[in-house]
Amino acid sequence: MLLLLPALVVLTLFLLVPYLNIFVMSFRMPGQGVPYAEGWTFGNYGKFFSDWFFIGQMANTLWIGAVTTLACLLIGYPVALQLARGSERLRALRYGIVLTPLLVGIVIRSYGWTIILGNNGIINRTLSGWGLIDGPLPLMYNGLGIIIALTHVLLPFMILPVMSAIQGIDPAVELAARSLGAGRSTVFRRVTLPLSLPGVQSGCILVFVLSVSAYVTPALIGGLRVKTVAVSVVDALIDSFQWPFGSALALILTVVGGVCVLAFAQMTRMRWAVRQ
Repeated sequence: MLLLLPALVVLTLFLLVPYLNIFVMSFRMPGQGVPYAEGWTFGNYGKFFSDWFFIGQMANTLWIGAVTTLACLLIGYPVALQLARGSERLRALRYGIVLTPLLVGIVIRSYGWTIILGNNGIINRTLSGWGLIDGPLPLMYNGLGIIIALTHVLLPFMILPVMSAIQGIDPAVELAARSLGAGRSTVFRRVTLPLSLPGVQSGCILVFVLSVSAYVTPALIGGLRVKTVAVSVVDALIDSFQWPFGSALALILTVVGGVCVLAFAQMTRMRWAVRQ
């Protein structure tokens, strides 16, 4: 217990206490020119559930998170497989390529995508110069641009857990399957993929949680046309100075995201049980 004490103190001070403060704040009365007024109310939650605009924002946020997670999985799994089973001489270089984006701030990466995806950006100017398009493609200020940028930002968080899971698979198991007549595709489908599912689960949960709670990338790439719940939380806290409603939005996003994660974890557990 003494060894756990420092971690428990940090979690209590920087996680439990702030969440408790947000929970209490979500029931305060909205104020005029002040963070909150005297009194208590459930109206902050009622404001969310009675307005289809905010419910639509939640659905759009979950949709962006799900598509981003799927894109990271489809792109990241082959990379993780190559890192785990590829040549050891180039492994350090590949590690560097995967980890280097994490050394650059998310604001800089998001601004980089505005240069690439903008109406006068690299993609549109190139396609226009080749005569392939008459006008700029709508790559920014929509969900597509946000998903593209988030996939780039969060891809390492998918690659690393999957790679770790694949590295934990004994190569002798795959060789045994090959010796029994299984081809490469069969070995991957019947051996490698099922045994790497714990890493897939961890990577999907990480990417989904980070994507639905992302603020900088949706704010820069989506602009004023696409608002996620995280962007609305910051707007309520800073722009509108509505701390109680912003706290309620943050808690609702936390609960909804947690339910989605628990449901995904339960489904994958049931899937593993069926396969076993």
